[in-house]
Amino acid sequence: MSAFRSYDVIVTRTGIAPGRLAATDRYDHIEIVSVEDLEVVLFWDVPARATGRMEASLRDDLQRLEGDEFIARWSAVESDDDY
Repeated sequence: MSAFRSYDVIVTRTGIAPGRLAATDRYDHIEIVSVEDLEVVLFWDVPARATGRMEASLRDDLQRLEGDEFIARWSAVESDDDY
């Protein structure tokens, strides 16, 4: 089954400024949540300036990968340098 049917991306921005204008010490939160049971499967604290790129990559992979492939690929990501 396609990953977008099994998982959702939730982005919590911790400031009001757009990411590209955010302070260098601001971190946003990105969660991958299982649609079936609403449990958090993956979670990252991401520098605000990288949040948009990471969110776009996650949403792209949700569309093109199967659920198991998506989780395997993103489980290995520990920082914004890894994606």
